[in-house]
Amino acid sequence: MQQKGAIQIIEWEDLDKRKFYSLGVLMTLSTRATVYPASLIRTRLQVQKGKALYSGTVDAFCKILRAEGVRGLYRGFMINTFTLVSGQAYITTYELARRQVSRYSSSNTLKSVVAGGAASLVAQTITVPIDVVSQHLMMQGQGEHSGRFKAKPKMMLAPSKSRLTFGQTRDISVQIFAADGFRGFYRGYVASLLTYIPNSALWWPFYHFYAEQLSLMAPSECPHLILQALAGPMAAATASTITNPMDVVRARVQVEGRSSVVETFKQLLAEEGLGAVTKGLSARIMSSTPTSVLIVVGYETLKRLSLRDDLVQSRHW
Repeated sequence: MQQKGAIQIIEWEDLDKRKFYSLGVLMTLSTRATVYPASLIRTRLQVQKGKALYSGTVDAFCKILRAEGVRGLYRGFMINTFTLVSGQAYITTYELARRQVSRYSSSNTLKSVVAGGAASLVAQTITVPIDVVSQHLMMQGQGEHSGRFKAKPKMMLAPSKSRLTFGQTRDISVQIFAADGFRGFYRGYVASLLTYIPNSALWWPFYHFYAEQLSLMAPSECPHLILQALAGPMAAATASTITNPMDVVRARVQVEGRSSVVETFKQLLAEEGLGAVTKGLSARIMSSTPTSVLIVVGYETLKRLSLRDDLVQSRHW
């Protein structure tokens, strides 16, 4: 157990792993279900040309809800639930990496940066194929703006050679493989790594930094969990703002079938100007804010509930 400022950090060796994993699945699923609509809106805003369909986050939310209903905000959610595997891989890698780095350094910042980056590398390797499929599903319902692949209409009972039959996860997966091969499922992998590794490596040290600073300003009787819940979205907003340009490029590469990160970035700037790198930022922050609160409250609570029985009485929060 380490102490940073007034905030105690529960380390990997302090946990009952059976409790940790069983409760962790429930936490991850509930978090993803809560923030998925914001992720869908962010993807559509980032992929659209200029402001062809939506003028902003609120406008996109209202138009999707009006035209497609609540189900429209959850397009691709079922396939996205498979990222539960990557979620468990992420937290395991993060905690194990922290333990390894602690053998060489006691710096919490260094442990957070290295562990956050390593965890994201492992998680994205699992997540990218799922994201590629789910993002194509997210783009459905926009008519001619639906992207490379079009969803199969529900009323179409017989296959038609003149129309692409997309929509169902299996159909989309088959068509991606037919068009691009196995590499198609890892389209945008490099862009994803360039987005999420820095984002994760930045989020954790900023999270601990903000939590530490808040603990110095808050009354001594203030629960640590409240301070951590405030530090989470502050760290998310900081990391999201820094990494958003690459997130826009990542979305374009994956949905539009591009192969070059550099060329996509150049074309984005040429067509839409410097302001293009902020596309979807408000939706991303809106998504990351509740996500961070849920993750922090859920994760810190999860770790406390998963504390080894012999340590429960010795810890005070």
